Amino acid sequence: MLEAHPKIDGIESIDRPSQTARELGYRCPAEFEPVDCVWVVPPHNEETWPGCFESAQAQHADWVDLMRPYVEVRTPGSLGIETDDSWVRDFGPVFVVNDQEKALAAHDFRFNSWGAKYEAARPNDDVAPQHLASKLGLPLWVHDFVLEGGSIEVNGRGTAMTTQQCLFNANRNPWASPEVIEQTLHETLGTSHIIWLPGGIAGDDTDGHIDDVARFVSPGCVAVVVAPEGHPDRAVTQRNLYALKRAKDQDGHALHIVGLPTPEPIIYDFPRLASVETPGPAPVPASYANFLIANDAVFVPVFGQPADDVACGVLEKVLPGRSVVPVRAEHLVVGLGALHCLSMQQPAV
Repeated sequence: MLEAHPKIDGIESIDRPSQTARELGYRCPAEFEPVDCVWVVPPHNEETWPGCFESAQAQHADWVDLMRPYVEVRTPGSLGIETDDSWVRDFGPVFVVNDQEKALAAHDFRFNSWGAKYEAARPNDDVAPQHLASKLGLPLWVHDFVLEGGSIEVNGRGTAMTTQQCLFNANRNPWASPEVIEQTLHETLGTSHIIWLPGGIAGDDTDGHIDDVARFVSPGCVAVVVAPEGHPDRAVTQRNLYALKRAKDQDGHALHIVGLPTPEPIIYDFPRLASVETPGPAPVPASYANFLIANDAVFVPVFGQPADDVACGVLEKVLPGRSVVPVRAEHLVVGLGALHCLSMQQPAV
């Protein structure tokens, strides 16, 4: 059943266009295009990082310090906006731009905690984009459609990339057919073509977000995680690679595909706490694909493993002219996400 998106008091004061973003000439820019700032929410929910909360906070603070020479870093909290957790990529606004009018606007999709995975509701996260649009004076589309920002990737030229595992999952929009899902993406992102990959990596509680498996690094080039023989993610990364080899871009051209390595599986011993449903050793979704591009830099999560240097070297080749900045993230990823999950870029107009 379709559930209505909650709305904040004062929603009437926000400009909410009646036409779709695509009809009004908006598009979702690629991450490698210029950005004005990056929005982050520092770790503040101890339940998300059981047993390593302070270490996660320290790694996040180090990352923010590394970002500041390249891009302005902003927090919703500085505007008085409360959040339940830190995964602003998934609950935050999805920004779109109108290039002709040099205008910025945003989408607010329903956020249902990754398919109602957790008992604790996240009402503040669900409406955070409305508060942000109100503070920034941005036009905003509020959707009843469930979508997380980490589940979509665009090349800025008309192609979106996502996974069947996530968007076709019955815990998101069970009322929507594949055709309706594609239409919704095109109307909101300003795209015309979709590349569907099978799914995501082990330890990922998001049902296969694209930002842990494959990313656009230019309009026609995709960096995709390729796991070696014997790795738990070998089978799914091979299926994703096969799908990309068969895929075309919006103009019918084959994609240039570059492989990213995988770190050795990271198993975290989740402590026996009331907030931990299944304590004990479990994999966390460590992925070099969870990088963030911000203007002249690309920030890469690293985990103290030999493959760290290999991943940074790959991205240095496919993102020439940018500084590749490794960021230690072995504590951050205990929260089941890393740099991309913990950020949302605001494009320049």
